Amino acid sequence: MSEIAEDSSFELLLDFLYQSHGFDFTGYKRATLLRRVQKRVEATGSKSFEGYLDYLQVRPEEYGILFDTILINVTGFYRDLQAWQFLQSKALPRMLALHRDGEGFRAWSAGCASGEEAYTLAMVLSEMLGEDTVRDRVKIYATDVDEDALSRARAGAYSAREMAGVPEEMRLKYFEQNGTRWSFRGDLRRSVIFGRHDLVQDAPISRLDLLVCRNTLMYLTADTQTRVLGRLHYALKDTGLLFLGRAEMLLTHPNLFTPVDLRNRIFTKVSRADLRDRVLVLARSGQDQPAAMPPSVRLTDMAARVTPVAQLVIDQAGTLVFANQQSDADLGINVRDVGRRFQDLAVSYQPVELRARIGEAYASQAPVHIPAVERPGGNGSQYFDIVITPLLDEGEVLGASIAFVDVSSAMGLQSELTRSKQDLETAYEELQSANEELETTNEELQSTIEELETTNEELQSANEELETMNEELQSTNSELQSINAELRERTDQFDRTNAFMDQVLGSLGVGVIVVDESLHVQLWNTRSAELWGLRAEEVLGQPLLGLDIGIPLKEVGVLVAACLAGTGPTETVLRARDRRGRDFDCQVSCTRLDGPSSGAVVMTERLAG
Repeated sequence: MSEIAEDSSFELLLDFLYQSHGFDFTGYKRATLLRRVQKRVEATGSKSFEGYLDYLQVRPEEYGILFDTILINVTGFYRDLQAWQFLQSKALPRMLALHRDGEGFRAWSAGCASGEEAYTLAMVLSEMLGEDTVRDRVKIYATDVDEDALSRARAGAYSAREMAGVPEEMRLKYFEQNGTRWSFRGDLRRSVIFGRHDLVQDAPISRLDLLVCRNTLMYLTADTQTRVLGRLHYALKDTGLLFLGRAEMLLTHPNLFTPVDLRNRIFTKVSRADLRDRVLVLARSGQDQPAAMPPSVRLTDMAARVTPVAQLVIDQAGTLVFANQQSDADLGINVRDVGRRFQDLAVSYQPVELRARIGEAYASQAPVHIPAVERPGGNGSQYFDIVITPLLDEGEVLGASIAFVDVSSAMGLQSELTRSKQDLETAYEELQSANEELETTNEELQSTIEELETTNEELQSANEELETMNEELQSTNSELQSINAELRERTDQFDRTNAFMDQVLGSLGVGVIVVDESLHVQLWNTRSAELWGLRAEEVLGQPLLGLDIGIPLKEVGVLVAACLAGTGPTETVLRARDRRGRDFDCQVSCTRLDGPSSGAVVMTERLAG
């Protein structure tokens, strides 16, 4: 299969998974996703992605195996113990010192798999706050995209091997033993709320004090990571903490999170200016300078008006509620237009359609960027980068901010730079080639690091599976030895029976033909081959009445039908011709077969004379 065809069939498979089960894998790293799906394709013996799609459609149990392979539901209690100890002893006490007395505590374990991480968090908070406080004022939300993993998490019961990471003191304090399994205590279990949630598609849980999202972002593409991190930033309180896995560092997102302790992957949120009050005041009054503005909001509003970037703000109903001074110079929009419907203004559709893009920003709850839009004018064209940012409050869309960043100078410089590059193109060829090779090497190294992290996770899971498989193989080998001995004995019996039957049928002086209820030949002995000139391999499975032999088969068919129905004679004498062309009288008799194999035995015998 060509690479293009393989890519197309892989996209069809991903689309089928999204349509049938709601799993959208487009944000996952392509190489990792392709490698994991290929693993299941090979394991099932499918020859292609199309073949594996057919396999999925006829074997529903394969979905769970595939999702486990892709999502790698590998977790454990107190995973990376040192990081948990730092969280409990250092990071959380500092954050809790900022809490008001009696204030509730909200935590979110995103990508919780089978629940060990969420229950670890419940134990840590119980040790710090006390069990009564956890029962009364703590909510731990635990989410994952895998329903099967969530079902195991809700049960809260684990084997001795899965409990290996829980210290003995914690195990006896927070778990109850039921046979060979350990169940998390029911009174504290009610503080942990499990539910399905897709970090890539679904809106985040808000007002969080602690967000635990460990070794989940590493499987997503850079763009998807940025989008998800924006949502996690929104989810946290200003004093909240983000706890990531050891493979995730956020070095490229300093505008969202800053490290509390980089070694243990604990971060705090970088606060952003809150425009909610200003938008609400403007939306309610529709005035250029609301008299009732609080001083802090008024100061923010004045700064927004004099910023050198043209900015418009619309409310959720589509009404223009704010236009700064630069928007008059660049767009011809001023305070007299405040209160008008945005769709009635020319800027909403010229030089680019903005109304649909505003709807896109509302739907995704993320900024939409439209680069280098040309706006013709009397003194030449201007170029703007347009950024549409939804204004949110606890998940509710209040409106949108539309910023027009003048990049005309940058576009002019870009044109000059392009001309300069053309002049220097020959000199830069070798350098460009070296840069490209270096970039490729860096990407490969980054991919290798990510794959090694993933491989480590897979190896941990594989080691556990191998232990179980070894035990099963020992039991299976014992069973196979017993089965093989029994099979050899039965094979010997079957061979002796077949040899005996061949001798019996070969010694008979008559032709023996066995047919099923539809008169297809099931047995044709040696005498039948000598009499009618057809070998057994030529007639087995063929309809008796369709054979070309020297006997009136129509009359034989009537005899056999009567025999099977039990309504007529079971033998007759017919005039026949043997394989040498000699005519003779042939006695034909039929005996009905009853039992598991129904049908009839037809015997043909040459009469003397």
